[in-house]
Amino acid sequence: MARGKLRIHLGAAPGVGKTYAMLSEAHRRVERGTDCVVAFVEPHGRPRTEALLNGLERIPCAELEHRGAVFSEMDLDAVLARRPRVALVDELAHTNVPGSRNAKRWQDVEELLAAGIDVLSTVNIQHLESLGDVVESITGVRQRETVPDEVVRRADQVELVDMTPEALRRRMAHGNIYQSDKVDAALSNYFRPGNLTALRELALLWVADRVDAHLQRYRSEHDVSAIWGSRERIVVGLTGGPEGRTLIRRAARLAEKGAGGEVLAVYISRSDGLTAASPKELVEQRSLVEDLGGTFHHVVGDDIPAALLAFARGANATQIVLGSSRRRTWQYVFGPGVGATVAQNSGPDLDVHIVTHEEIAKGRGLPGSRGARLGRSRRAWGWTAGVGGPAAVAVLLSAVDLGLANDMLLFLALTVAAALLGGLWPALASAAVGSLLLNYFYTPPVHRWTVADPKNIVAIVIFVAVGVSVASVVDLAARRTHQAARLRAESEILSFLAGNVLRGETGLEELLERVRETFGMESAALLERAGDVEPWTCAGRAGRGRPVERPEDADVEVPVGDHMALALTGRVPPAEDRRVLAAFAAQAAVVLDRRRLREQADRALALAEGNRIRTALLAAVSHDLRTPLAGIKAAVSSLRSEDVEWSPEDRAELLEGIEDGADRLDHLVGNLLDMSRLHTGTVTPLIREIDLDEVVPMALGGVPEGSVALDVPESLPMVAVDPGLLERAMANVIENAVKYSPPGLPVLVAASALADRVEVRVVDRGPGVPDEAKDRIFEPFQRHGDAPRGAGVGLGLAVARGFAEAIGGTLNAEDTPGGGLTMALTLRAVGARPESVPAAEPERQPS
Repeated sequence: MARGKLRIHLGAAPGVGKTYAMLSEAHRRVERGTDCVVAFVEPHGRPRTEALLNGLERIPCAELEHRGAVFSEMDLDAVLARRPRVALVDELAHTNVPGSRNAKRWQDVEELLAAGIDVLSTVNIQHLESLGDVVESITGVRQRETVPDEVVRRADQVELVDMTPEALRRRMAHGNIYQSDKVDAALSNYFRPGNLTALRELALLWVADRVDAHLQRYRSEHDVSAIWGSRERIVVGLTGGPEGRTLIRRAARLAEKGAGGEVLAVYISRSDGLTAASPKELVEQRSLVEDLGGTFHHVVGDDIPAALLAFARGANATQIVLGSSRRRTWQYVFGPGVGATVAQNSGPDLDVHIVTHEEIAKGRGLPGSRGARLGRSRRAWGWTAGVGGPAAVAVLLSAVDLGLANDMLLFLALTVAAALLGGLWPALASAAVGSLLLNYFYTPPVHRWTVADPKNIVAIVIFVAVGVSVASVVDLAARRTHQAARLRAESEILSFLAGNVLRGETGLEELLERVRETFGMESAALLERAGDVEPWTCAGRAGRGRPVERPEDADVEVPVGDHMALALTGRVPPAEDRRVLAAFAAQAAVVLDRRRLREQADRALALAEGNRIRTALLAAVSHDLRTPLAGIKAAVSSLRSEDVEWSPEDRAELLEGIEDGADRLDHLVGNLLDMSRLHTGTVTPLIREIDLDEVVPMALGGVPEGSVALDVPESLPMVAVDPGLLERAMANVIENAVKYSPPGLPVLVAASALADRVEVRVVDRGPGVPDEAKDRIFEPFQRHGDAPRGAGVGLGLAVARGFAEAIGGTLNAEDTPGGGLTMALTLRAVGARPESVPAAEPERQPS
């Protein structure tokens, strides 16, 4: 049974008109012939609300006794037994009286939806569970009746019923919300202008976030890559340097200037290692951007400008904030830099801001950018101090006699400096060179490699020991810092990986590509086999390295159980990387299992759909095809009968019946064959350029003369279509419109050019189709409303949409202003890219 649809009227406070709007919608549906009942509505003594209840069927409430008092609650069993098409249930967050079937009214609504009943309901923003603390801090009132946010988010429609605080307070003062004895207290407490303004902002922002989620889903489903500046989204490019905090604050100020601005901070790490930036700095910047209401993202990419622009366009961003380059002037010979490249390739729909900061031109190196290891330049300085420093000190001391003790202290200081700069080996070199120079130049006998006084030998040994100790401490500290940074980076990567896998956002090939990029490998493959003696097969592969048929042929083999292994080629990573590789391998196995389960579910769904189609075909053959056959047979038998003398008029009528039956059979069989071709994927369009005025008139052959008015200008651009498929699609749509259009009101077929597409609109003035059925009418074997059985098997519109999509177009149903249904067929104009064709948009009908 199809689940019912939930429509919620959301308001910022009591009295904004939620129940009134719900009842008005119910009256509109009743006027359209929808079976609509009032399951539970509390008018609160408001005259206008009570007046709207007149004319609507009301299900009697259940009377429940609790603590000596009698309470009225919705009679859920009575509503389920009545089975209306739409039920009105007020106050979704209401807590039911003890003894009811469910503790909360929203749980009653879930049962109605599960039974296939559509529900109209109401809720105030303060009743959302996640906003309880925020509302309490604003109003000072703790909401005891709440509804889970997910219940409201799952609603098929959320309509915001809005009213300004001033207008709401006027309604309150006029006694339209509460009784007169409660008005003054309400205006002085909960209904203060500040409270109402804050609650209204909460409601507007909540609805805006939901609209944004729908927009993102639409862009994803329709592969829309162009940026739609519906709201300001500012992407901050971070490098992990200290200037990132300046950029985040600057972006936050930019976001505050526009309504609903959003900040997305992104750090792009290269794929040549696990660590790239100071983990401590990134953690602080993540905390800062989250404190300012933004989000932090970690992206892997070797081409930083391209990765940044791809992220910005994927997030539908409107602005990018980058810091001025930290490179020195001479370093620009290697390229223009990230900022200049991003600005050059951003295009006209993406603004790029270059922000100055204190780290400009101070070099590209980041503090602790390699996990706090001693960098190449630092080691170079260490070797210079360790080897060249003692020689320089020896030259300096040749002119000044400071005594052996002072000479040793100078050489010791130089050894300590070499240790601090370059670590262990430069310090050892400094200690060795310094001890040799002390022995040769300053320890009696001078200029000889011997030591006369044993005390000087002890001094030289202590000198070497101190140098080695300091160097060891410095090297150990560097290693510990590197290990901590590496472990933090590993944990971040594994956390990101696990989150993506659990949410189902990563496929097997994407995961293997992430492994390859992260560890700098040429290729990554997941191999498996059914048994110990069975050959290995490749379940998934990424990269361009040599193909691997067995785990033994790979440079790195990471087993996953007994019959699966992750095989990588390119280099042999260090042993410390295998722990992370093992985690990636385990996650790859999970992704593979989930993909196979999904494939099994898809196959089962396809089988179920096939069974449904076959069942419907049998039903069509058993009734819809037998009916015209029976009529033809009866007419032919009558004409061949020798017992009756038929007049010419009767004979002509019987022949006309035979012809009509044959036409119906031809039409039904044609649609059945077309539907079969669409389901088996054998429709191969022959695309060529053609004018619409050559095709559309040909589609009118099956409708009565004068039932269609054409408005197809000759100045329209040519379209790239298969003329035969387009004619069949148009014929089915036009025949459907003529079938339901009232007598004397011809169907209008109008075409117009819109940007890079051409749109054909078939407009009728019939009964129309409700919103919830607009997609369903395009499904096979579906006939809306009370269409007679003789109207066909319900394949015409399904075939029309299938042919439209086969030639690269779209077919959608819309309401005709003033009543009726409009079918909008959108086609690519000649020269337009296929991916640039959006879905048909509602527009004003031609007069």
